[in-house]
Amino acid sequence: MGVADHGPRGAHPPAREAVRLARRAFMAGERIDVQRIAAQLRIDRTTLFRWVGNRDQLLVAVLTSLADPTLRDAAAAAPGCGPERIGRILRDFSQALIDAPYYRSFLQRDTERALRLITTKASPLQQHVVGAVERLLAEECSRGHMGTAMPLGDLAYLVVRIAESFIYADLLTGDPPDAAKVELAVTALLHGAARVGDPRPAAASSTP
Repeated sequence: MGVADHGPRGAHPPAREAVRLARRAFMAGERIDVQRIAAQLRIDRTTLFRWVGNRDQLLVAVLTSLADPTLRDAAAAAPGCGPERIGRILRDFSQALIDAPYYRSFLQRDTERALRLITTKASPLQQHVVGAVERLLAEECSRGHMGTAMPLGDLAYLVVRIAESFIYADLLTGDPPDAAKVELAVTALLHGAARVGDPRPAAASSTP
């Protein structure tokens, strides 16, 4: 699972440093301790809260800083084009999450919070990943490699939900996580969503 070199886009340097410290603790398999981070930065908890929000918001920033480079690396390495390329990207992204021991440790240690922050539509993290997948879909459509009758934001949301269902299968259904099934299901979805005989790009999305 990749690691970004900085915190949330647009964050000021002290906030980025707070995210970096929190990410280091997270990747060491430790619970993020806001009091400890505040002490490391020589500030009080109120100041830290102003910089990065509450513990859940800081955790989302950490998870986002890990998800972004992981998805970028998967996209850079994926062969092919169209639905097959998107399916491969999501497979490699999913496999990285499944294989990261600190991530699995977090899921097992704090399952309810993890699923709430990662897999609900109200989650900023899920919205962020959906937006990234939407951009990947738009690239393939603009190159003429695929089309769809659905708004891309809706299609990206379905793609992410498919990935989540197999990444977190052990927590949701008791089945083992399976990145290969992510690839198969996403590829099938995108082929099924294609507008037959119409090479035009997909409809614009309302996703922010």
